[in-house]
Amino acid sequence: MAMHYDYIIVGCGLAGIAFAEKLRQSNKSFVLFDDCSQQASMVAGGLYNPVMLKRFTLAWKADIQTEIAQPYYHELESRLGVKFDYKMPVRRLLRSSEEQNNWFQATDDPVLKHYMSDELIQYDESAFDCNHGLGEVYHSGRIDTLKLINTFRKALRAEGRLIDKSFKYEKIEIAGANIKYMEISCHRVVFCDGFGLKRNPYFKSLPLNGTKGELLKIQCPDLKIDYILKSSVFLIPLEGDLYLAGSTYNRYDKTNVPSEKGRDELCRRLNKLLNCDYTIVDHLAGVRPTVSDRRPILGTHNKYKGLCVLNGLGSRGVLIAPFAAGILFDHLENETPLPEEIDISRFS
Repeated sequence: MAMHYDYIIVGCGLAGIAFAEKLRQSNKSFVLFDDCSQQASMVAGGLYNPVMLKRFTLAWKADIQTEIAQPYYHELESRLGVKFDYKMPVRRLLRSSEEQNNWFQATDDPVLKHYMSDELIQYDESAFDCNHGLGEVYHSGRIDTLKLINTFRKALRAEGRLIDKSFKYEKIEIAGANIKYMEISCHRVVFCDGFGLKRNPYFKSLPLNGTKGELLKIQCPDLKIDYILKSSVFLIPLEGDLYLAGSTYNRYDKTNVPSEKGRDELCRRLNKLLNCDYTIVDHLAGVRPTVSDRRPILGTHNKYKGLCVLNGLGSRGVLIAPFAAGILFDHLENETPLPEEIDISRFS
């Protein structure tokens, strides 16, 4: 029996979930295809932080994204009945007097002072050296992305909206404004398939590069921190004495398989940072959908306007996803123009 929906969504990562929530809030019918082949959102550290801690600058549109993301995740937690948003400060380990001065200069900025403390924190324990203090960032934390995705998939399955199958691009039939996919018809298909977009014949020409990131889950009983520590590696506290340590950036390996090279790189950074012992509990890897200009890619196919893309969220997907999903939805439903810096037409 043929089924009709307003939308088909392909991919249940951060982008697919955010767009599905926009459709739900607007009473649009949809079904979501996901075969769990794309691991980037599932194995991500889930860190959200509005400040670029290498140069102490505000991340791209992070103020707007934070205002959207905070209520979005709160409402999603309430609807799903599960906690996955763990708010905690990020503290940047300062290595020199010059970095201290740069930090204080940044806190004088009217925008940045809303996100950065102008008082340094001292850490006197022996787990790591902290001679120049820690700079604290507000409005930060961690999304447990694996818990979010698994819970969201379970809810979709209960509603009959989830199809646990790979999406077969060759099965798309387009006749004017109508799209048919096997026994399903719809007005639009939105591809939120991460690095899997490289296999999509309709959008594979887009410059989605893909950057492999690897994480270690470690047990470190002597560390005892209740905040996210950022140095040459970030350390995110989990339950007990467990921490996520990451991340690597590999532009050449496009597999989701943890590598010895990635493990060794993270261990070198940890050994340089920590003065205490740790044990590796797990090793995770995924390919982030990255773009050379570090902006997401949104828009519609130049010929088939019912085929749409929401992708390229990179390593900041937790903050960007609800922001970008809203922009694409308004473009598709209300004909609101897409900003040039994220419109796929910039690559024409």
